[in-house]
Amino acid sequence: MRASCLQANLARGLAIVGRAVAARPTLAVLSHVLLSTGQTGDSQFEGNALKLAATDLELFVVCWIGSRVEQEGEITLPARLLTDLINSLPQERIDLKLDGQTLHLTCARNEADVKGIDAQEFPLIPTVEDQDQVQLEPELLKQIISQVVFAAATDESRPILTGVLARFEDDTLTLAAADGFRLSVRSAKLPAPAPQPISVVIPAKALHELARVGSDEKEPIGMYITPSRSQVLFHLQSNAGANEGRIFGIDLVSRLIEGNFPDYQQIIPKSHTTRTVLNTVDFIKACKTANIFARNEANIVQLEIDPEKQLVEITATSAEMGDSVIDLNATVEGDPVTIAFNVRFLIEVLTVIDDAQVILETSSSASPGVLKPVGSQDFIHVIMPMHIRSR
Repeated sequence: MRASCLQANLARGLAIVGRAVAARPTLAVLSHVLLSTGQTGDSQFEGNALKLAATDLELFVVCWIGSRVEQEGEITLPARLLTDLINSLPQERIDLKLDGQTLHLTCARNEADVKGIDAQEFPLIPTVEDQDQVQLEPELLKQIISQVVFAAATDESRPILTGVLARFEDDTLTLAAADGFRLSVRSAKLPAPAPQPISVVIPAKALHELARVGSDEKEPIGMYITPSRSQVLFHLQSNAGANEGRIFGIDLVSRLIEGNFPDYQQIIPKSHTTRTVLNTVDFIKACKTANIFARNEANIVQLEIDPEKQLVEITATSAEMGDSVIDLNATVEGDPVTIAFNVRFLIEVLTVIDDAQVILETSSSASPGVLKPVGSQDFIHVIMPMHIRSR
């Protein structure tokens, strides 16, 4: 291999793939990043690309950066060492020359030799098929991921709940996540109907990474599910070509979680006795203030909803620190109710609601609450109540 690229582009490429490097690798090569010339899958850039790839065997991330290639080759290099080295170099051209299993780097007055492992030991990277891809608008995809993925479980005792259900039916995509204490469901229209109805469970980690690496994406993101339904593949075209010297393509491939996702429709309450409309920003501020006291008391906050006064009183009490009581103006219809929630859960869901007002539907202190934005039927969040402590 003999190639050259810009330091800034190589640093950015390593940042993109670096999150897929195995934290506790079972194989030495899984702590490495693959560097390979050419093989972009796009004839326009063949011979002008440097491919970077990393994996922990559950998630693969591949990206291509603009490069001038004089001789093709490939090698895997220690991810952390290489990233630290590249980030320490000046923002100038980096020349790469492979000699056996050692890559020689030259940048301005800096030279370094990095020993690697033969690229043949790196796991085979799945490829994205052009056929049967579903096209997803990047801004919308980022939004719906943010409104759902936070509700997925982090506890591995029930692996299915660490994933997000993705259901494609006609021209509608529905994402759902639950951890046993809350449920988030978001639906969105697709630019074109899906080739066929399908439901799969995607690891929340993969969707986190997709939202991260696709934050600047402008072109539609292609999504492909393998016929075996064991993997999902996302292809990002990026904003610039190799001739401009930047990232011009990213592939993210993740395994799918096997098993049956719970029937979330059964979790959503079918009725309510109290409907409360609050200002979203005011509600968030009140919850954050209450959290100062609640965080030492299992995050419990109490909401006293009063239809006569058209108020919601938010109370947090700490045996050691004191208490906080905040009154919020609200539009309340129905019966008075007192209910307690995990304030951290409230803050997380309110943060991803973009609308100016939010609806809280409740029935009793022991029944789940339902949050949804005013004027939209596309997002619904169910949150389980907590035991109300005597004051």
